[in-house]
Amino acid sequence: MRIDYTKVAPVGVKALGGVYGYVMQSGLDEVLVELAYLRVSQINGCAYCINLHTCDLTRRGVPYSKLALVQAWREAGNLFDDVERAALQWAESVTRVAETGIPDEDFAAVSAVFSEKEVADLTIAIGLMNTFNRVAIAMRRPPDAPSAH
Repeated sequence: MRIDYTKVAPVGVKALGGVYGYVMQSGLDEVLVELAYLRVSQINGCAYCINLHTCDLTRRGVPYSKLALVQAWREAGNLFDDVERAALQWAESVTRVAETGIPDEDFAAVSAVFSEKEVADLTIAIGLMNTFNRVAIAMRRPPDAPSAH
């Protein structure tokens, strides 16, 4: 690891934790949020966060067969419901903002299944995970040992 940012910048990490706390109490389904976190982390290639969210989802009872297909959710048939599909699409569009520009049709799709507050909260969650991914990747934070989960 390049820098243990949790030790040298604990106030910054705590501030990010405050946003995480907000998201988790926002009313969004926690498994849905974790699925979005996992998809964002897959796109960004953050080994630490992919491992963390896979373990969290496993603990929450999400079957491995579903976790294995998060990155291919479009081809997974009915394994993901309409709400999960909208959240995963939004996570991809927002994470790839430089490529997508977040088109109106993506906004319309997410708005069709989420309220305005839910869209805002989901977008905050996606932005937060992008931040966590960038910090973990920049500092080369390794994934926790599998036995830690």
